Amino acid sequence: MHTSTRRVLGALGKYGTLVFLLVMVVVFSIAKPAIFPTGSNLLLILNSISLTAIIAGGLTLVLVVGEFDLSIGSLSSLAGILCVYMIAQSAVPMPLALAAALAFGVLVGLFNGLLVTKASVNALIATLGTGSVLIGLNYLVSSGRPLAISDPSFTNLALGKVMGVPNLVIIMFVVLTVLWLILNRTELGIQMQAVGGNPEAARMSGILNDRVKLIAFGICGGTAALTGTLLSARLGSGQVTAGEGFLLDSMAAAFLGSAVMRDGQFHIVGTFIGALTVGVGFSGIVLFGWPTYMQLIFRGGLLVCAVALATIARRYSRA
Repeated sequence: MHTSTRRVLGALGKYGTLVFLLVMVVVFSIAKPAIFPTGSNLLLILNSISLTAIIAGGLTLVLVVGEFDLSIGSLSSLAGILCVYMIAQSAVPMPLALAAALAFGVLVGLFNGLLVTKASVNALIATLGTGSVLIGLNYLVSSGRPLAISDPSFTNLALGKVMGVPNLVIIMFVVLTVLWLILNRTELGIQMQAVGGNPEAARMSGILNDRVKLIAFGICGGTAALTGTLLSARLGSGQVTAGEGFLLDSMAAAFLGSAVMRDGQFHIVGTFIGALTVGVGFSGIVLFGWPTYMQLIFRGGLLVCAVALATIARRYSRA
């Protein structure tokens, strides 16, 4: 392969997501100059990607340590249902219900981590099985029907604003900032990157790989549960299938993010930019009045392209 071709592919793997995002912004701005390039539309896009970015941020930590979690969509749905059930039907105070839902998410994440680290079950199989169990529990708790809630203090979590900025946008940036600090400014974060980069070398340097992976899965479960409760607040109900789309969207965001200024490495800033890319694409589909199924085509195609970009980046970084 010619050197110039290798350079182009290497640059594509490192900056492909940014180029794609920039192209979409330019095209949509030219096509819809009165609507797309406005502050209000930016807030709409950020609000629309907030939940995806939160759940993808937690997933990023699991990907950093070299594992996967396919249960996050089902977990987010169940956490939302449990939170609504406790508030609306069991008269549990909202703060306590939120804390219980988040704790449940962390416990599920830790359970996944134990399956992977102690039982040596492949992460894809373990989390796929856990996700199936969670779907069954969703139907058990809700009987397959939406659980409505009208408590304004709960729904305001997702629908309220602070100085014109939606609460969900603020929560998203707070969560992503905390995750970024964990991954880049703490010993735990350095250990996560070491475990994902070279598990054997990390083990020989004294890092407890299983403990690090366990924490990553626990955090991922917590962010999935937080996403589910906020989604229920946005919808005003807990729904069995509410979180189904989060798995593909968060995977696409994380893998797209690995092709942002890094050679195929997962990182929080990249994941946010990946989620923003998904949101800008969806916004364009809506503005052009295209059918809803175009979002499914865009989402699936984007995931395939994201994995391809990440693979290219890793291949040429090794070279």
